[in-house]
Amino acid sequence: MFNSLSDRLSATFKNLRGKGRLTEADVDGTVREIRRALLDADVAVSVAREFAAKVKERALGAEVSEALNPAQQVVKIVNEELQSILGGQTRRLNYAKVGPTIIMLAGLQGAGKTTLAGKLAKSLASEGHTPLLVAADLQRPNAVTQLKVVGERAGVPVYAPHPGVQSDFDELTGDPVVVARNGVSEARQKQHDVVIVDTAGRLGVDAELMKQARDIRDAIRPNEILFVIDAMIGQDAVNTALAFDEGVDFTGVVLSKLDGDARGGAALSVASVTGKPIMFASTGENVNDFEVFHPDRMAGRILDMGDVLTLIEQAEKTWDKGEAERMAQKFADQEDFTLEDFLAQMQQIKKMGSLKKMLTMMPGANVSKQQLEQFDDRQADRIEAIVRSMTKHERVAPKIINGSRRARIARGSGVSVSEVNQLLERFTEAQKMMKKLAAGGGIPGVPSARGGNKKNAKGGNKKKQKFGNPAKAAQAALEAENKSKAQAGAAFGAAKSADIKPEDLNLPKGFEKFLR
Repeated sequence: MFNSLSDRLSATFKNLRGKGRLTEADVDGTVREIRRALLDADVAVSVAREFAAKVKERALGAEVSEALNPAQQVVKIVNEELQSILGGQTRRLNYAKVGPTIIMLAGLQGAGKTTLAGKLAKSLASEGHTPLLVAADLQRPNAVTQLKVVGERAGVPVYAPHPGVQSDFDELTGDPVVVARNGVSEARQKQHDVVIVDTAGRLGVDAELMKQARDIRDAIRPNEILFVIDAMIGQDAVNTALAFDEGVDFTGVVLSKLDGDARGGAALSVASVTGKPIMFASTGENVNDFEVFHPDRMAGRILDMGDVLTLIEQAEKTWDKGEAERMAQKFADQEDFTLEDFLAQMQQIKKMGSLKKMLTMMPGANVSKQQLEQFDDRQADRIEAIVRSMTKHERVAPKIINGSRRARIARGSGVSVSEVNQLLERFTEAQKMMKKLAAGGGIPGVPSARGGNKKNAKGGNKKKQKFGNPAKAAQAALEAENKSKAQAGAAFGAAKSADIKPEDLNLPKGFEKFLR
């Protein structure tokens, strides 16, 4: 979403590297480029100007002029100001003290409210809540049906007493306000602790839309009103947000379609203009592509610093602890890493979502953007198909896979024999590396903390000489021991006093007496 903005900012900061001191002209040029980058990314003009002014004021202050690395200090300032316009701190849901917590979704048609309702419900259910979805959008054709499908995928019940409009030619007969009110009563009766009400939208802001949204708000008195906005909407995002804020007084913002390729900068303006925090972000089509919005982490992504914390959280949510413990024990016991293990690890990684998306969360992802663009998530599916086309015995003992077996595996997985060969070659290398790591040898070329990588040490590769004659073996052992003692003595300066000649040491006058 923010690739263009990230590229522009990275190029701007690159010009500052290597400068031990920044002049006012350097700061002016940097701030000018930052402002242009924000405007090109569709950030609101007022927000871009205010942002640039704050960066300039701080960059000309003592925190940069007295810094050891002024360029890094400017990046730090930009990072902090980005966090500020994104809301500053992570905002969580405010739960009701008594009764169910009522969450109302509002926004324009096509912003992704219905899909987001299911994602939010799935996220809350994973935290131990018992949400109920309420289909109060009776106006958009098949909106109720869509919410039922989304609820089924999320594993969350849906309250939908009215089918709603089925086509563009049908007339609205149900009352959304009544459906919303009865949905809250249903949640109380069946002891659901969270109610998510999906409301109707329009293609544009109008009086009828706002009146209906206010009527539903007044009828159910929600604890949270979340304004769902399409991150690709452009400059109109600010005007739309201000209209909804005035109309229903929403409490938080949800960015949808954050995985799109639009410039997306207008979405950054919403929190700053309305003063309402961005709380959640939708990052894909899957029901699990949903995350809490952290301003500091998003600022890190924009500045190409990565978002490792979110990556770790996703892994903790999806990773099977039992499988992780099994692999850890197998690693500790120095057992062979098999294709069965490889397949299990691939399954765990796929649960986390798109591999391409995970790679973009790594620091420096923009540097290898061209490689990321060429990366195909379906490659993982092809690898899985190859492994699944093998027999169990072949997965455990891949050395038995000869030419005919490789041809059979290629036919079974729908790939070429060369792809099977490449996978087996890469796996063999990975297996060797895993063996070396398990034995404490470390990764080849990297010094090991346990001293396993000793090939570069002097004499580390010498094999022990074997003797058939016991007398020769004993003599060799004695010589080796004496040599070892001599080297140890030399290492610590422990030589016999008879071998020391004071005149050779070049000591100060009168210092010879200390050697006697």
